[in-house]
Amino acid sequence: MRTGISITLTSADRRRLEAIAKDRNAAQKHAWRAAILLLSADGIGTVEIMRRTAKSKTCVWRWQERFMQDGVAGLLHDKTRPSRIPRLGPEVVERVVALTLTDPPGETTHWTADLMARMSDISASAVRRIWKTHGLQPHRYRQSKLSNDPKFVAKLRDVVGLYVDPPAHAIVLSVDEKSQIQALDRTQPGLPLKKGRLGTMTHDYKRHGTTTLFAALNVLDGTVIGRNMQRHRHQELIRFLNTIEAEVPVGKMVHVILDNYAAHKHPKVRAWLERHPRFVFHFTPTSCSWLNAVEGFFAKLSRRRLKRGVFCSVVDLQAAINRFVTETNADPKPFTWTADPDRIIAAVRRGHQALDSIH
Repeated sequence: MRTGISITLTSADRRRLEAIAKDRNAAQKHAWRAAILLLSADGIGTVEIMRRTAKSKTCVWRWQERFMQDGVAGLLHDKTRPSRIPRLGPEVVERVVALTLTDPPGETTHWTADLMARMSDISASAVRRIWKTHGLQPHRYRQSKLSNDPKFVAKLRDVVGLYVDPPAHAIVLSVDEKSQIQALDRTQPGLPLKKGRLGTMTHDYKRHGTTTLFAALNVLDGTVIGRNMQRHRHQELIRFLNTIEAEVPVGKMVHVILDNYAAHKHPKVRAWLERHPRFVFHFTPTSCSWLNAVEGFFAKLSRRRLKRGVFCSVVDLQAAINRFVTETNADPKPFTWTADPDRIIAAVRRGHQALDSIH
């Protein structure tokens, strides 16, 4: 043994090292490290320790020194080693970030990690780390469209005003149609969900026809008036308005929020509106379907009843939709608008400024 190295174990250290060496579930590197120290404490020479543990001389010496410095705890933790790969300089990171914000070469639609790695002469994993640090996700995009309606501000404040401060003794209805709802049947039954396995559904399907759901969401109490129809022309809209007229209490004004679909402004619809003076139409700005509250009901219907549904016929599909409407009306939740219209207007203006500066 080298000069200056003396291994002396307390009874507690010896019991702990023996437990580690004998534990069949312990990590092997911890077991042979404990064996080196036990043999050293028993006065066994370095050569004999090397023979019994099948370790090199430098390895034996290293762990003897580690025990002298840190005790038993030092045997259970490896020291961190410097990376063999040099760190990327700030100029490389800045170049990757700047390049990511530009269009990729050729007709490529977006940057990939491999493409950026070739252009920057670094690894793809380094590119991903840089993108993650700076919040860049070139493979993703968001769908959006700015409204070009010249009366955007006035229409926005009108509709939001109905949500936030509805008129007294009146009903506010958000009306729209969800068209082309397909009755899809799968070619094979799917497997159920189980532990460690997702539920399955075939990628192909059989089409059994379509239906259109006309829906009117009562903003005040959250109830829904829904009717399934084959098409979504002005004739069907007038029939649905007659349904609303029959179900809404007599004597109350009815404020209807609609989008700018052509059937909503058809001359015969306007004539119907003149014959029913208690109905008032409020149109959302163009390209602002998100402003219509009933879209939230349609989204919930798609997620919970349509997306994974299996329907053998249009009648089966319509029955499922009607049951969902009934369940919604059994436990309605009033619609609550929370967005500040001033912030929406400011965001749209910033969006137009950004588009004008780019194009």
